[in-house]
Amino acid sequence: MPWKGEKNPYLIWLSEIILQQTRVAQGLPYFERFKAAYPTIVDLANAPEDEILKLWEGLGYYSRARNLHFTAKDIRDNHGGIFPVEYEDILKLKGVGTYTAAAIASFAYGLPYAVLDGNVFRVLSRYFGIKEPIDTTTGKKIFAKLSQELLAKKRPADYNQAIMDFGATQCVPANPNCKICPLVKSCTAQKEDLINQLPFKSKKLKRRSRFFHYLIINYGNEIWIRKRTEKDIWQGLYEFPLLETEKLLDRKTLERNKEYQGIIPPEAGITRFSTPFSQQLTHQKINALFVEITVEKPLGEAPEDWVNISREDLKTYAFPRIIDLYLQDKSLYLNF
Repeated sequence: MPWKGEKNPYLIWLSEIILQQTRVAQGLPYFERFKAAYPTIVDLANAPEDEILKLWEGLGYYSRARNLHFTAKDIRDNHGGIFPVEYEDILKLKGVGTYTAAAIASFAYGLPYAVLDGNVFRVLSRYFGIKEPIDTTTGKKIFAKLSQELLAKKRPADYNQAIMDFGATQCVPANPNCKICPLVKSCTAQKEDLINQLPFKSKKLKRRSRFFHYLIINYGNEIWIRKRTEKDIWQGLYEFPLLETEKLLDRKTLERNKEYQGIIPPEAGITRFSTPFSQQLTHQKINALFVEITVEKPLGEAPEDWVNISREDLKTYAFPRIIDLYLQDKSLYLNF
């Protein structure tokens, strides 16, 4: 992992933001691409947002990319392009929480701040047998105090990297091999048979389902897209005109839909109707149908946020993963 042993705070910050909610294997090529495209934080700050979102495409949790860009511009404009040195100043940066601030402070500057990520929560909760849920205010305070007390103050970077690596490779979430663990004799969870129960969480994740119908409106070689500007999932990404309903509609129902007919000329017909696509997000599941429609003349009263582009230009825009899956499906005919 190229960020191990890294002292450049910009690259440490970049790697930490990319690895939020992302496995190392998935995040590694993105780190390499961003490092090559934007060697310095000023290069990142000067890049257009659409370019950054396109490079981020497929990584998910796009608010990270927007925060990355915002913070780069903040450091360029308010810190002279120099990454903050003090922990308190790092923590003030948008998109940077206590874990990321501690990681940057310890790895880049050798400051004595303990990291507390999922791996560390798991190691500490099992070793000390802490039953307080990690997602409560009280639990977070308990773990934050304990992790800071345990920190090797003279070697904070080595300690932080070691305990995170220990959680990632030995004290793993499911079925850890406790027989070879060097801490097995003093591990409370092992003694009390709590390995598969710790760490505790108090809240169960609630997910909802949403149903999207994407309208692929073809006029010659042109196609309509729009940018998602609402404070919702995929903000800042592009998509096809969208009709959201309470459930997925069949072809006949969609043909008769008044909202659909209000946008598309009545004489226009559906030429292709995809099988359902789905994408599981943290709090919701997106179910989508892609409906290809051919019109014989330009849309006279298309919504203001719709833009028509050539098919060849589709590959230059950043789309949500579910639309990428559709575009990459060889059974469909949106050829670039």
